[in-house]
Amino acid sequence: MIPDTLLLEERAGHVLNAIIGMADEDYDYIPFFNANFVSKPAFMTHGDWDYGSSHGRLIDAATLARHMSGETFGLETEKRYKENLLRFFKEDGLSYRRKNPQGRWEEAANLIDQRAVILSLTTWFMATGDPRAKEAADKHVAALKRIAVKEKDVWYYPASEYFEGGWPSKNAVQIRLAPDPASFCGRLMMPLLKYHEVTGNRDALELCEFFSALIVKRSGVYNEDGSFNSSLAYRSGHFHTRIGTLDALARYGRHTGDASLLHFVKKSYDWALTQCTRFGWTPGDMQEQKYEHETCSLVDLISTGITLAKCGYPEYWGVVERFLRNHLTESQLLDLDWVDEADSKEKDVPGMKTYFKVAQRTRGAFAGYSAPNDFCCDVNHGRGHTSDLQLCCIGSGTRGLFMGWSNAIAEEAGGTVRVHFLLSRGSKVLDVSSYLPHEGKLELAVHRDIANLEVRIPEWAGYNQVQAEWTSGSDARVIKGNQPSVWVKDVFLRLGEAKAGDTIVVTFPLSRYKTVENAVGQQFEVEWQGDDVIHISPEGRYQPLYNGRRIYDKAPMREGDYRRPETELTW
Repeated sequence: MIPDTLLLEERAGHVLNAIIGMADEDYDYIPFFNANFVSKPAFMTHGDWDYGSSHGRLIDAATLARHMSGETFGLETEKRYKENLLRFFKEDGLSYRRKNPQGRWEEAANLIDQRAVILSLTTWFMATGDPRAKEAADKHVAALKRIAVKEKDVWYYPASEYFEGGWPSKNAVQIRLAPDPASFCGRLMMPLLKYHEVTGNRDALELCEFFSALIVKRSGVYNEDGSFNSSLAYRSGHFHTRIGTLDALARYGRHTGDASLLHFVKKSYDWALTQCTRFGWTPGDMQEQKYEHETCSLVDLISTGITLAKCGYPEYWGVVERFLRNHLTESQLLDLDWVDEADSKEKDVPGMKTYFKVAQRTRGAFAGYSAPNDFCCDVNHGRGHTSDLQLCCIGSGTRGLFMGWSNAIAEEAGGTVRVHFLLSRGSKVLDVSSYLPHEGKLELAVHRDIANLEVRIPEWAGYNQVQAEWTSGSDARVIKGNQPSVWVKDVFLRLGEAKAGDTIVVTFPLSRYKTVENAVGQQFEVEWQGDDVIHISPEGRYQPLYNGRRIYDKAPMREGDYRRPETELTW
């Protein structure tokens, strides 16, 4: 029996339904991009992101979701996604969008798409070793380097799209008309760096070197105080691309040991947190889209926070756990009773739009534009209601689950094992069974001798009533939080040596409290139990968030076991 509490690997199994269900089987398995649930019946539409961007996101997400959950559902559709992705490459090594049946856009290599392409090729190669993925990735990285405009200390792309004949305007190169650097260069660094770490590709690392210099020294994307430049040329301070660039810079700073770069990231990250709610709702940008939260932005916050925590700022582990427990998982579409759907394709527009079983096909997806209290965003400000799903957020949401799951337990140098997130998770070293938010209790089942075991304790739990008790094993003892020298970096309770077969129960008092959260001028009264939101007021209109959560004096239990893969993917 295990606690019936949040299990990220289970959520990953659910999202596979949407990853596969978004495919348009009548249009060569090209996935739909948007969905509108407010419409009756609901519908999905294609868009100009359908090609390298969408396929890259879904291949990456499917790979991570399968690794977490062990699910094999939809393998044939995933195979079609991979075949499509490889088909979008031209001889120059770049991924090109294709002309839609309605002729609404031209073939071009959009620079935003290239980030999802190298991301997916990297994950695909890491998981399978498929030589097709590496061959395509090597050509792709070489192309990204070849087309970059190179100056003394920075590289950049002078337009948002590259054509087979080159950049659309030589004048753009001459007068340095670089479009938003965060969107086209900054976010690209993250998968490039990982590809270098996995394969040793030097071109990928060199791109990171000169793109990071562009962002920090020359771009103007971030203001002196760390805030986002909201000028129109910088996409109005678009949060997904700003924080995604911070994620990339943090990873590059950690890789190179550049403390000044990490300081740059931390300053801007801390400013970004002031614009978000404590439970993880983020603005879309700082102008017209500011009321529209993208799951993509939240996942960027999660990933950046994890890297900063690894670099010596352990307070961010708690920040990230709040995001995982709340707006990430609360924004996953599991209840579909409120969505009206059609059972036939008679109203469909081939290659453009479908009404067919939209609710069933998108179960498990993550919100594209959610409100703090509602799956759908339809406020009186900004652009009003636009869409409820975006395929990019399905990919990002899956990656957010993976980042939480893969970093919950970590083996450090010197034999230390740390529990970072107080979520249920199995591993070859130990299993963590979490009774939160019902009880302040963790049960650790140790599978392998550990020289030094440490567990993060939430800041709201204090320290004097925290204790760890060995309930089975050879060495029965109790460690209390008010003992001297049992705390590491303020947040980790040091349990010391643990033996295979030990069971350790860690307990601490729960805290019930309220906060007032501001979301771009909107105020919400939020009730918490520990790190979990259990009520929010006012309530949402279409599919209210948070108010369906139930809290018990004792955590409910269920039959089950934890996933313990033979090998671990690390991002």
